Amino acid sequence: MTASEFGQALMDRLAEWLPHQRWFAAKGRTIRAVTVAAHARLRSAEPAGDLLILTVEFADGGPAEQYQLLLGRRAVLPGELEHVAIGVVEGLIAYDGIWDPELSGKLLSALAAGTRQDWVSFTSEPGADVPTGLPGRVLGTDQSNTSVAFGDEVLLKMFRRVSSGINPDLELHRALREVGSKEVAGLRAAIEGTIDGEPIVLGLLQDFAANSADGFSMALISVRDLLAEADLRANEVGGDFAGEAYRLGKTVAVAHDELAKALGKNTMPPAEVTAAMRARLDLALPVVAELAEFAEPVRSVFDEVAKLSDPVPIQRIHGDLHLGQTLRTPYGWLLIDFEGEPARPLAERRRPDATLRDVAGMLRSFDYAAYHQLGKWDESALRTASSQASSPENQLAWRADEWATRNREAFCDGYADTAGHDPRGQAMLLRAYELDKVVYEMLYETRNRPSWLPVPLRSLRRMLAT
Repeated sequence: MTASEFGQALMDRLAEWLPHQRWFAAKGRTIRAVTVAAHARLRSAEPAGDLLILTVEFADGGPAEQYQLLLGRRAVLPGELEHVAIGVVEGLIAYDGIWDPELSGKLLSALAAGTRQDWVSFTSEPGADVPTGLPGRVLGTDQSNTSVAFGDEVLLKMFRRVSSGINPDLELHRALREVGSKEVAGLRAAIEGTIDGEPIVLGLLQDFAANSADGFSMALISVRDLLAEADLRANEVGGDFAGEAYRLGKTVAVAHDELAKALGKNTMPPAEVTAAMRARLDLALPVVAELAEFAEPVRSVFDEVAKLSDPVPIQRIHGDLHLGQTLRTPYGWLLIDFEGEPARPLAERRRPDATLRDVAGMLRSFDYAAYHQLGKWDESALRTASSQASSPENQLAWRADEWATRNREAFCDGYADTAGHDPRGQAMLLRAYELDKVVYEMLYETRNRPSWLPVPLRSLRRMLAT
């Protein structure tokens, strides 16, 4: 089957379906057309399965985006797959096949066999074992990719939005595998391809971290326990998270050291660091109206950093580090998803940067966890609460502040104890990286989760008032 044989009826159904998917990154843009850029047949018998690369063009004339879809087709869709139906096309029901164990199992079998089909290659890592015959289940986490667990042994992460070029997630996992890192889940295999002469990565197969919990969920439970106690401090509540924050800081420091050993270090002039920050601010301002009143104060912080005399040490880093990118296993913390910030171009995500960017991302994540349960309040309500010291809202906000501060400090303590240098010692540069991250968060929330915008907005207001 050629790409042209995927008819217009299917493309029309996809144009209606895509904007409703959590992983679709252009929800604020009107789709003009959907076409198939490349495809590979995985299964001909029912359920039929095709691996598609979709090109999505937009009415605003801006850059097109590409997304991966494992397209399944059945005459009758089982009840457990009805929630991923795309629509009826030529008498068959098209659906998101990654949710179908029969089709996801074909991906695992292809990885075990080392299959190469047209432009797609299924390749295992040297010495790695790829099991077969395990039942697959999609993990229902809120993320921009889709992960399928096969039993309790391996996890297949399928990238939804794809870009041509070297994928930093695969690149950094391979580098950490070379140095024997224990801070990431072991890499076993990858689904790679070539389109128009450029490499593209479609999925990674890794060790499954059984009996684990992601850091953000754990932090939310800790915050909930604190807010439920009227007369206990953060260090007195049974769900105190500071010990875990300290251990997480140590894990991040080890990972940074391993990345430096594997891929080297360099330096960058401070003015070059902040030029990129100013450029990202300028890109966000037309999209996020709430940023306008803060633009000049934020720029002034960037300008002060640009005047620093010492060059900034840079290396390969995680690039989008936050609590949701961590897993607590019975043996310690793991870092996951080394893709970098999804809204940035792939080439930019691969550039070396200061380790302070990762530290700032984690510090911002503690704010997110602390204020997640207060996020339903709009800005005017938060201002009113802060002016009424005895109000229940103000008491909750004060306790959220206490939790965030305690865990931010614990994380930095753990990082400093392992790295041998304290990130708080570069306060001005760390502040700039935090502000840069807040700008990114506001842009991301505006485009993807507008109801969350008050969280970074409140942080930005507080940071500039300090």
